[in-house]
Amino acid sequence: MPENILNGKNIRLRALEPGDVEVLYAWENDTSVWGVSNTLTPFSKFQLEEYVLSTQNDIYAARQLRLMIVIPGQGVEETPVGTIDLFDFDPFHLRAGIGILIREPFRSKGFALEAMQVLIRYAFVTLRLHQLYCNITPDNEASLHLFGKTGFQKCGLKKDWINDGVKWRDEWMLQLINHDI
Repeated sequence: MPENILNGKNIRLRALEPGDVEVLYAWENDTSVWGVSNTLTPFSKFQLEEYVLSTQNDIYAARQLRLMIVIPGQGVEETPVGTIDLFDFDPFHLRAGIGILIREPFRSKGFALEAMQVLIRYAFVTLRLHQLYCNITPDNEASLHLFGKTGFQKCGLKKDWINDGVKWRDEWMLQLINHDI
């Protein structure tokens, strides 16, 4: 694989393509992950097609960037395993939120950790961000472990922050500071 800041050893991050609409449709409408993505309503294929076609991949204009996590294959064949996002990008304070989704059959195989490491490198080296942050409920042990492994530290607990429809849940805020900026 050629040297590219968006490539890892086993995965690469790439921009959304029109052919991703079907897989995004399945992922975005999977109600089992709505609780961690703050989603309340389903997406239509039309909405996702419009989103993919209108995505500028200009984080300064859109204030967000969604990348596909793929396992490269032979030729143009590749396997999408998830998405990783930068959101709430703030170019003055040089920070952004980060979120990740890995498809069920690809979880616990190291793809999330590698994708996080690649995106952190991109955010700190290319975008020159000072910090990344995320919000995770205390019961999401897999995400707390993943973000902890990449150096994120808990910096605050927001009490009764999430209404899950049954009860109020707390949410940890974690951050990773780039001390080179």
